[in-house]
Amino acid sequence: MAKRNAEKKSQPGRLRIVAGNWRSRLLEIADVPGLRPTSARIRETLFNWLAARLPGARCLDLFAGTGALGLEALSRGAAACTLVENSATAAATLRNNIVALQANGATVLEMDAFRFLQQSGDRQFDIVFLDPPFAADLQPDLCRLLQEGSMLADNARIYIEEDRSQPGFELPEQWQVLKTKNAGNVRYTLVDAGKND
Repeated sequence: MAKRNAEKKSQPGRLRIVAGNWRSRLLEIADVPGLRPTSARIRETLFNWLAARLPGARCLDLFAGTGALGLEALSRGAAACTLVENSATAAATLRNNIVALQANGATVLEMDAFRFLQQSGDRQFDIVFLDPPFAADLQPDLCRLLQEGSMLADNARIYIEEDRSQPGFELPEQWQVLKTKNAGNVRYTLVDAGKND
């Protein structure tokens, strides 16, 4: 039994796509300190929550890291995903994985997430994946910038990952929590950002 379970897990240094067009494909993980891929278990739950909204969705993966969330979304039918990653090493590995998958809807931007949010122009997103380094406590400021900008489509979904040992933070006023769960040291939440004014 233990052997069978071990076979289902991603190999060290590799990330497994859970479902969709690229199901079971293994992707490289960049050797970057602190890089923390979202687990397959969490991704499976999250994308079950998002299943009805994924086909044709425009996604934004901030702090993309391994690309686990953005590439999983594309595998499951999202039309496009912008992956924002500040680390040159992680961004290069992301680009290699995108080429290997022939993921035409993926765009990697090697830049700071805050800078991206402040100059995103007319782009609008249906789903935003927000998984910054836990220790940095960036979620409140990122949510505020998302709310103040014009990049969220009506009733956009925001996925937030955070350290479950930390107290939760206050979301923008019109945002509503749809689902929240814990797995290990992670608290993960899906939010409806409401309609734009």
